[in-house]
Amino acid sequence: MMNKSTLKFGFWPSAWSAGQAAAASCDFAELQVGHGGLLWTLFDPHTGRCRLWFQRRGERRCLTPDGFSLRSRVYEYGGGALCMTGQGVAFVNEADQQLYRQALDGAPQRILLREGCRYGDLCFDAQRQAVLAVEEEHGGEGVVHRLVSIGLLDARRCVIAEGGDFYAAPCLSADGMALAWIEWDRPEQPWTLTRLCLAERGAAGWQAPRRLSGEGTQAAWQQPRFHRRGRLFCLSDGQGWWQPWCWTQDRMQPLMADSRFDHAPSPWQLGVVSYLPLEEGVLLCRIEQGFGRLIVRDGQGRERRLAVEFSRFRQLACDEDSFYCIAAAEDRLPAVLAIARDSGEVRVLAGGGRPLPDDQVSRPRPLRFGPLGEQAHAFFYTPVRLHGQAPADDGLPPLVMFLHGGPTSACYPVFDPRIQFWTQRGFAVADLNYRGSSGFGRDYRQCLEGQWGLFDVQDALALRRYLAEEGLVNGERAFIRGGSAGGYTALNALVGNRCFRGAASLYGVSDPLALRRVTHKFEADYLDWLIGEPKAQAERYRERAPLHNAQRIDTPVIFFQGGQDAVVLPEQTESMVAALRARGVPVEYRLYEEERHGLRKAENLADALECELRFYQALL
Repeated sequence: MMNKSTLKFGFWPSAWSAGQAAAASCDFAELQVGHGGLLWTLFDPHTGRCRLWFQRRGERRCLTPDGFSLRSRVYEYGGGALCMTGQGVAFVNEADQQLYRQALDGAPQRILLREGCRYGDLCFDAQRQAVLAVEEEHGGEGVVHRLVSIGLLDARRCVIAEGGDFYAAPCLSADGMALAWIEWDRPEQPWTLTRLCLAERGAAGWQAPRRLSGEGTQAAWQQPRFHRRGRLFCLSDGQGWWQPWCWTQDRMQPLMADSRFDHAPSPWQLGVVSYLPLEEGVLLCRIEQGFGRLIVRDGQGRERRLAVEFSRFRQLACDEDSFYCIAAAEDRLPAVLAIARDSGEVRVLAGGGRPLPDDQVSRPRPLRFGPLGEQAHAFFYTPVRLHGQAPADDGLPPLVMFLHGGPTSACYPVFDPRIQFWTQRGFAVADLNYRGSSGFGRDYRQCLEGQWGLFDVQDALALRRYLAEEGLVNGERAFIRGGSAGGYTALNALVGNRCFRGAASLYGVSDPLALRRVTHKFEADYLDWLIGEPKAQAERYRERAPLHNAQRIDTPVIFFQGGQDAVVLPEQTESMVAALRARGVPVEYRLYEEERHGLRKAENLADALECELRFYQALL
């Protein structure tokens, strides 16, 4: 038996099990103020359900009965599955994607049934006692999106806007007489080019909308909000960063002309709230070099930072006394916070537990690497030495590199139970925000236009090399892993080289052209932006498809796949597995029949972690 004090890197014992890491994957999704209290939704990985909780005067209770789960699947990624109403709440039920109403002391009641329709981004219209929503209809003419109003009691459905390809973020003024929303058309994405629209209510209903974002403006608008007094705000990246703009002198103008920080992530989901107009000033979620900051800015431009112990903020809300948000930090689970508006005192209302002692938490170190002008960003986590153990060879730790999905998304410097699982066992972890990630301005985000499969791969290889040259990891014992688009980058990083000892692809893309043929409407043109138009760039698609380069991959790979995945179909992953096995490359494949795009159930999350660990340990 090897003495505990001389265990090799990658084999350190830890009480932080895969099951515990999976259980810690619970998270809050939405948050709203109303009815004298606070509502939020909480995802439980043990049940796979998202339930609604209500807290008032210190008392908390779950409002969601068995058989229900709050989750929208509009645009596949959903969001905005909840809104307050005059009598309680309206929500989208995950199983049938229909709208329901529920009193705070009653059972859910379906408002209407429209077969083939999904709903999301809910907004309450008090004047008409109706719910405004994005409607997604799947029918014989394909998938059609509209902005609709549905009566809470009479289920009367009215179309507010149609003809555009996509709609998002319906927002009513306080008096209910003005409605703003975001729309965009193919081939654009919500982070490349959108338009801000405004309609006013007349005697006969909503009048024809006006476009406020300006013709020819190359900007992505998101999250329109009305000030209580009726002034309209919206986030725009027209000056290179997502920052608040406001309607002033008959046009939209930036509120902070000198800001060089994003104040929102890429809008993959509906219902995001990352800023709030206040009576005097604005409450902002700011991203500074990947770290989240919560800022209150007064009418004179003076800023005050809140909740400084936390490093990511989302879903803002407020009342007269407090600001509320869902927050995350480096050392604890996600939490619902109440922050006193006057003193800044922080109270944790839900979540926020610390699963590990402070000295057992590996904390993120921000990195910038690469040649000047092409630098990329990452967070680095060192192994956590427990009980004084040291490596047997007194060398450098192996590396596990994480690649986020999207790819127009990001990783964040917060407590990730999976990362802690690896660092507790003697692995170093690097979480990469390759070029094309969000949170670093429009230019950085747009880097992947036509370059997916190149720049992201270059950054992954450069990060491994940089960490090895800096003496932080053993570059000969590096592993790479990624989910969805991150899986694509991980597989491409194996083509033609042996820089990594092993890899994991979690529901990763292996054939982008096959993905383009079957993907959903929201991403139907995304690959054309990332790689190119298939007919014109047929050779580029082959060059950047891991499946078509399987003969140049010699690195062992473990694959994880959901059987119900509608984004990356199981057949795509199984083709990649077969191609590598045919060449004798060591491969493992785990199929979770009931999962969709992304593992959600605790037992599957734990199984995947354990299998991945065993796979890497066998290669050390």
